[in-house]
Amino acid sequence: MIRNLAVVSLAAVCACASAQTAPRPGSAASADTQALDILKTSLAIPTVQGQGNVPKLAAYITGVLQDAGYAAGDIRFTPMGETGYLTARYPGADSSKKPIAIIGHMDVVAARREDWERDPFTPVIEKGYLFGRGSSDNKGDVSMVVATLAKLKRSGWKPARDVILGLSGDEETEQYTAAKMAEELKNAELVLNDDAGGGRLDEAGKPTGYGIQVAEKTYADFSLTVTDPGGHSSLPTKTNAIYRLTTALQKLSAYAFPVMRSEVVVAMFKAVGPIQGGPIGEAMVRYARDPHDTAAVQLLSDEPSTVGQLRTTCVATQISGGHAPNALPQRASANVNCRIFPGVPVDDVRRQLVKIINDPTVIIARTDSGGAAAGASPLRADVMAAITKGARERYPGIVVIPNMSAGATDSIFFRALGVPAYGVSATFGKDSDDFAHGLNERFPLANLGPGTKQWETVIRELAK
Repeated sequence: MIRNLAVVSLAAVCACASAQTAPRPGSAASADTQALDILKTSLAIPTVQGQGNVPKLAAYITGVLQDAGYAAGDIRFTPMGETGYLTARYPGADSSKKPIAIIGHMDVVAARREDWERDPFTPVIEKGYLFGRGSSDNKGDVSMVVATLAKLKRSGWKPARDVILGLSGDEETEQYTAAKMAEELKNAELVLNDDAGGGRLDEAGKPTGYGIQVAEKTYADFSLTVTDPGGHSSLPTKTNAIYRLTTALQKLSAYAFPVMRSEVVVAMFKAVGPIQGGPIGEAMVRYARDPHDTAAVQLLSDEPSTVGQLRTTCVATQISGGHAPNALPQRASANVNCRIFPGVPVDDVRRQLVKIINDPTVIIARTDSGGAAAGASPLRADVMAAITKGARERYPGIVVIPNMSAGATDSIFFRALGVPAYGVSATFGKDSDDFAHGLNERFPLANLGPGTKQWETVIRELAK
């Protein structure tokens, strides 16, 4: 239901990228003001897979950076089909030093107008939020990063080493552009990913911690396929393809992969548990102290937000079967999505699925869904110090917590190539603000000023 609130529609001022004019070099516009302009324009460009709009957003960002003083030769868009990726080099004083890379993504998941309270691709400000598909994932932080780099360039700041911005174009789907971009930037000293990590606020707006993503699980999709000769529905058989597939999925539903211990997760639970409190917080502390505490493991396994921190998970996400309402099915299939614990080979998971289902007539195969496997990034003292400084300038004394993401980001491709990657979003939000991938996605505008300052601190500290 649409609430009776004062609404400001921005459609008239950001209908398309060509209608926007970024501040010219030397402009007095602050980084947060420019970040808002960039975000509004970005949201009005529907960078959904299949619409071919990623190059349009890349062209707009290119213009913003050139207006700030970037040389045209230092910015390149690499097309890959209907999408592609953007790289922009900020030259440093010593080109022999390995560069710092800052990454994010330009694409967004799909959104249907009939499902949303507002047009998902018409930016709207309400009560301190900017609504629109991709506002929090990931155009909010991308806008803050671009505005910060533009401000630094206009100010004449010279980093000691190159700083390279890399924006992929299919993070929400196959991630082919991220894999290609990682190959191009594999000489980087380290990667800062604005699409992971970030700060949490309680519902009263008080900060509860800042997370740095240093590891993530491996993404893998598997197809389960059953075939059968079929026949007339009036002559049922014992080999019905839909029933056999259903039995296989029931076996998978009843199975829990073994608990695995990660020092990153232990450190996170130790820090987060006392802050969260309640039964789940207590279970975190108990598990960190004793991984064999079965009661704590059970509580954490029953909680969707923590089960992925303990083990590999595989869940059915799509199903199809049959060809006619009056015929026995000749084929039934399902997609099973797995988020695999770091260090576990994907093939080991496929073999385990075969054992769980224990039916040779169910064909299990990995589908081509992108992704890579990699271990955790090291907790480098210089990186931790810079990120902590940026977060604590914003919220003095805030607890900074390394964590492992159960989801998938572009960082995995860099880690797989041996480049340490750290998720360091400058967005702080409440649990009630988290609508990424969902309806009525929104970005808290209070992040823009402190967020661009946080990014500036981190960039200056690490590009020395």
